[in-house]
Amino acid sequence: MSGGFDTRVIELVMALRNAGVRDKQVLAAMERTPRGVFVPESFADQAYENRPLPIDCGQTISQPLIVALMTQALEVTDRCKVLEIGTGSGYQAAVLSRLCRRVYTIERYRTLSQEAVRRFEALRLTNIVTRIGDGTKGWPEQAPFDRIIVTAAAPQRPDGLLAQLREGGVCIAPVQNGPVQTLVRYRVQPDGIFEEPLLDVRFVPLVEGVARSL
Repeated sequence: MSGGFDTRVIELVMALRNAGVRDKQVLAAMERTPRGVFVPESFADQAYENRPLPIDCGQTISQPLIVALMTQALEVTDRCKVLEIGTGSGYQAAVLSRLCRRVYTIERYRTLSQEAVRRFEALRLTNIVTRIGDGTKGWPEQAPFDRIIVTAAAPQRPDGLLAQLREGGVCIAPVQNGPVQTLVRYRVQPDGIFEEPLLDVRFVPLVEGVARSL
């Protein structure tokens, strides 16, 4: 590992800390997960900048700050079983895999899912289970989950996914709220589902079905 790589990672982690990421375990997971592995080769020189980047199939890899803030808000422990909707490049799942017991991640694009699997194998991340499918339907066979994270903007509260959370579970999801998208934390309690808006974000839309051509 070159000194340049080390410097860029350290600078990124410092930027995350300065931007409000306080969870030391989340910062450590971000530091240990090489974002350069998850971006297209043509963007390798921008891999450790705090910005989103394009990936295959017209999708994006979120900026590191959003990944870190969503992970922090999810309140993951090493006993958690986590469902991710939208594997994308695999970066968010890789970060989560260092913090929880197991990650189940669903992607509607076969190309993205297969590329992510190769990255997980290269990094020896053995606690990630992938599926090509319709993320809006969740993963009923593996429910209930302790945590759910959605990496695409739902048009409304994702009740179908919330139904797959165990009592006391937490879901983080961007939700379309008029002209803006709001990142919302949902908590499943005995007397109902509690919503907490966190911040405005920008994600690709959550789409039903499985992509046929990619």
